[in-house]
Amino acid sequence: MEFLIAAANTPASFDAAAATEAYIATMDAAARARSDAYFEGGYWLILVNLLAGLAMAGLLLQTGFSKSLRDRVQGLVKSKSLTVAFYAAIYTIATTLILFPLTLWQGYFREHAYGLSTMTLGGWLNEQAIGLVTGVIMAAIFLTIFYVVLRIAKRAWWLWGAAVSVILLAVAIFIAPVYLDPLFNDYEPMEDSELRDDILALAQANGIPADNVYVFDVSRQSNRITANVNGLFGTTRIALSDTLIENTDPDEVLAVMGHEMGHYALNHLWEMFIIFALVLAIGFAFTDRLFAFLNARFGNKWGVSGISDIAGLPLLAACLSVYFFLATPIFNTVIRTNEAEADLFGLNAAREPDGFATAALRLASYRKIDPGALEEFVFFDHPSGRARIAMSMHWKAGQLALGAEDQSPELRLDRAGTISAALVSDRENE
Repeated sequence: MEFLIAAANTPASFDAAAATEAYIATMDAAARARSDAYFEGGYWLILVNLLAGLAMAGLLLQTGFSKSLRDRVQGLVKSKSLTVAFYAAIYTIATTLILFPLTLWQGYFREHAYGLSTMTLGGWLNEQAIGLVTGVIMAAIFLTIFYVVLRIAKRAWWLWGAAVSVILLAVAIFIAPVYLDPLFNDYEPMEDSELRDDILALAQANGIPADNVYVFDVSRQSNRITANVNGLFGTTRIALSDTLIENTDPDEVLAVMGHEMGHYALNHLWEMFIIFALVLAIGFAFTDRLFAFLNARFGNKWGVSGISDIAGLPLLAACLSVYFFLATPIFNTVIRTNEAEADLFGLNAAREPDGFATAALRLASYRKIDPGALEEFVFFDHPSGRARIAMSMHWKAGQLALGAEDQSPELRLDRAGTISAALVSDRENE
């Protein structure tokens, strides 16, 4: 350890690899084991959630629930679109209730077991209720429009369905900062301070149209640190969590905000719209084939006439979930690539490599810091902690080699050690 620190702090030749190891070495073994266990458990949850969803779809189809629900709604409203809307609402409620035990364990008890949640059971249930209400409304609207496309486009539904889905996603992102996010958190303007001025200066320097910074109370739900630059068409908003402000130093805040601004400045949102449209088109084409195959064999028993029949929604959802499961490594790689680009942008914009390195250590409380290459490729939708620290240190080495006066060969190992000690303390207090 002493050798690593000495090597990393040699002004004449800054060793990025040694600096990376020095930062990672500050993480306590017990805290690291807990973080690894939490994150690796998530690998299995991907499979568990898939199997639970497939079992639920089978239950709704095999018992005739889906067919009966469609028939009863049709008998009441007649209109095809209203049938879809009411079916979607009831379907959303039913599936939420069926999966509730898994959701409760995964979202509440497991989070508390790893010391990551700050919510009471009552508070968690309240948020689930809010999520259910908004989910019912959004499902009714989206599926009504989606099934109109299915009926009109017929064989080409998978192509038009992808286009309409992306448009509706853009609408959701547009309204989220104004109507959806405040349902779960309070957003307040950040108090006047040097840090606020620095964040706004960083935004203005990178073409982000925002004249204020908002703080939202993530601490009511979790001790995680987070931030975002969200919105479209005039609803763009810079927001950071109270946990980020209260639990990190200013250089870490600026490093994180530089990353978030990178997504906006690099047009990642628009890029993801295009990629999402392509991904959905392929997924819908896959679903079209698999749905036809299964419905040809079991459709009469299930009472499903075809893919435009709302009674087939459980089957459509099951087919699509299989596609997303199989394509997990591809989706994660696309997102991880964008995140790495934003990391580099943030380093260039904020110029806080040590702030970014220690922020990565803080995230390691629930993200495995040093995975294998295959593991990172398959399961990580963000660069690993090691990758982020290494990028920061190599960026710093390059700047020092160029004689950058705002960079120092010194590392913030004191702060890194404090972060590790805090993780150990949290574990002992559970």
